[in-house]
Amino acid sequence: MKQFKESLMHIVFFLTACTSILAVLLICIFLFANGVPAIAEIGVFKFLLGTTWKPLNNLYGIFPMIIGSIYVTAGALIIGVPTGILCAIFMARFCPQKLYKVLKPAIELLAGIPSIVYGFFGLMVIVPVMQTLFGGSGKGLLTASILLGIMILPTIIGVAESAIRAVPDSYYEGALALGATHERSVFFTLVPAAKSGILAGVILGVGRAIGETMAVIMIAGNQPVIPKSLLEGVRTMTANIVLEMGYATDLHREALIATSVVLFVFILIINLCFSLLKRRDSK
Repeated sequence: MKQFKESLMHIVFFLTACTSILAVLLICIFLFANGVPAIAEIGVFKFLLGTTWKPLNNLYGIFPMIIGSIYVTAGALIIGVPTGILCAIFMARFCPQKLYKVLKPAIELLAGIPSIVYGFFGLMVIVPVMQTLFGGSGKGLLTASILLGIMILPTIIGVAESAIRAVPDSYYEGALALGATHERSVFFTLVPAAKSGILAGVILGVGRAIGETMAVIMIAGNQPVIPKSLLEGVRTMTANIVLEMGYATDLHREALIATSVVLFVFILIINLCFSLLKRRDSK
């Protein structure tokens, strides 16, 4: 009976894994089957490097959206990664137990807040602050980066904290035995030992930032041009798809699907680069 249950669970796990792989394959087939012909019709260089997006004039250049996605994601990482990692270190090794019981649920709550709520927060709080400080509409690259930096914090903090706590205590105790202070033992022993887990948290944060849509739409300005300053409006690839898919037809619709193909490949390249970096560091 025990052997039968184990065999049954092996089959269930196998079918579950196959279902996940099949779902990814179906997504890839749909995207590439509908997007690649559009890229070929428009022209690879005109589509990827074109700076004008005017569907009514059959101009489908997504280079401003690519740059916008890169800028917003990079800004979110600059704001969110140092804050998240330092917060994770504090939570894992410096936070008093009473305070931890309050902060941990609060961080977990941040992870469960819908993106549209973050968008309203950015629209009602961050945008007016930016208007007061810099003038203008307050919507732009910097505003979107700040909000996305806040949104990726729970992911980075949660994964990085778990990675730091997973490091054996012998590392920390050995550093103390050699005369290091508590702070040095944490920052120069535990954190380097947990760098693979911390990097995994950063990768998940990148995926959250580059794939975010609704919050970015509400505060980024949504201008399909290459931003020349941090205060100018910007449109990301995800925002471009959501804003126009509702009424797009024919080549316009296929061009939006092709944009999702570029986004898909973009995320694959980022994950591949991080995986190579992680593999090199583990050697």
